[in-house]
Amino acid sequence: MSKQRLRITPTKDGPYQVEHASSITRMPDGTDLDMPPRAFLCRCGGSSNKPFCDGTHARNGFSGDKDPGRVPDQRDDYVQGNLTIHDNRGLCAHAGRCTDNLASVFRLGTEPWIDPDGATAEQIIAVIDMCPSGALSYSIDGVEHRDRGGPSSLAFVPGGPYLVAGGAELDGAELPAGATTDHMALCRCGASQNKPFCSGKHWDVTFDEDASGQ
Repeated sequence: MSKQRLRITPTKDGPYQVEHASSITRMPDGTDLDMPPRAFLCRCGGSSNKPFCDGTHARNGFSGDKDPGRVPDQRDDYVQGNLTIHDNRGLCAHAGRCTDNLASVFRLGTEPWIDPDGATAEQIIAVIDMCPSGALSYSIDGVEHRDRGGPSSLAFVPGGPYLVAGGAELDGAELPAGATTDHMALCRCGASQNKPFCSGKHWDVTFDEDASGQ
């Protein structure tokens, strides 16, 4: 990455304009793809040159608007002693890192879905630190720990979202409650209900990494 701060701008019904990123990493194999100082990354899901935009958004009716029926932007708190777990389901990208790694706390199909007494505070914090979207964060003694720091990086998951770590400027996008630009999951399948953020809809639309433009 460039020493300048990574800047991402979701253009109107078009691609992400990305500045100050010299490369983007394909996960999980770690292959780096070179990028010009100003690059345009597909977010309609239809480019035949993914992750780069090829103009398909102008032909396939892509809209960058949020879905009015999306999961509400609401932050809930769960308390265990001096630890408070913060959760915004409306920001979740459904990567499954919490439910896969600590099912005693993050419980699929159960309400309330978070049991703050299901593991130690240290175990819970370790799993929250895996959350790519920022839907989960935590406070200790009232002090919120939301940002992780580190060098800025940009990656993409085949069949899944763009992942930002280490911080970026996200221009022109309203942040959900409790969200951070320190780490983000951004939609690239075109179907998210919470654009520009990923809402996990790539699972439902079977987003095809190799699909041609429409």
